[in-house]
Amino acid sequence: MTNVVITGASAGVGRAVARRFGTPGNNVTLIARNRKRLEDAAGEIRKAGGKALVMALDVADADAVETAAEEAEKAFGPIDIWINVAMVTVISPVGKMTAEEYRRVTEVTYLGTVNGTLSALKRFNRRGRGTIVQTGSALAYRAVPLQSAYCAAKAAIVGFTDSLRTELLHDKSDVKITVCHLPAVNTPQFDWARNKMPHRPRPVAPVFDPELIANGIHHAAFHPKREFWLGFSSVKAIMSEKMSPAAGDKYLARTGYSGQQTDEPEDPTRPDNLFETVEGDWAAEGRFGDEASESSAAIWTSEHGGSRLVGGATLATAAVVALGAFALTRGRRG
Repeated sequence: MTNVVITGASAGVGRAVARRFGTPGNNVTLIARNRKRLEDAAGEIRKAGGKALVMALDVADADAVETAAEEAEKAFGPIDIWINVAMVTVISPVGKMTAEEYRRVTEVTYLGTVNGTLSALKRFNRRGRGTIVQTGSALAYRAVPLQSAYCAAKAAIVGFTDSLRTELLHDKSDVKITVCHLPAVNTPQFDWARNKMPHRPRPVAPVFDPELIANGIHHAAFHPKREFWLGFSSVKAIMSEKMSPAAGDKYLARTGYSGQQTDEPEDPTRPDNLFETVEGDWAAEGRFGDEASESSAAIWTSEHGGSRLVGGATLATAAVVALGAFALTRGRRG
């Protein structure tokens, strides 16, 4: 029996992770703002043979997160795994952002992860065991235009987690912590994220199915290591940034705007989920299912101990990508 807490569990990657853990013998505490979608997720888990507890709250509220942890342990006993997935984002150039929007993205995406980690760590340190899984992003290492608040929040998660990891090592703790850095995923966020661009937002290709990513996060929870780079595009982005960040800057300056928008005009009156939840029957998948990949050799290899193989192959690929981007930018100046 495994007792799991998942934030952001009502939709997107969090919903897919909840489904993956919703098997006989597992007890899953679901945290998000939208109670209706949480109840739907709980129904899926119960139908699959697991048990579920719904806690409708905002992860930016540290006291509410702590209360959820208390209720989870009252219902199911000691928590074994805590998975932080909750996030919000704004698609906008920096010059059109407001301080309030930056604050909100930070409070949910970064501080929500901190709040969940603190509640988990309080219990894990006392018992000397437990696993924390952070949902990171390739954008933590290779920031893109139009998502400055989100990229900064994901980078903050890396810094926070790296610091905590060294403290756990210093204390010779058996508490485990791991980060799964995600590629672009077909989730509903592109239907409800605040968008200040003229066209509807989209994930940067290639796009992956949320159930595939959930499998990777599930594996990481039971086989934690420092980081998992899920999907070849994540590996390529991170390695390219390490090799030639300036070339990446120029490449994204050329492609980053168009790559995050469709040709469809945006509806300026549609609701967004930055401050309030958006009603609807969204689950794990978004509207890009036709192009979402359901398999990834890079994910399979990372799960089966082949990180060096992936890293070596990707290093060569990243070099080609970086050189190609550099050549393109040189050609434009010429």
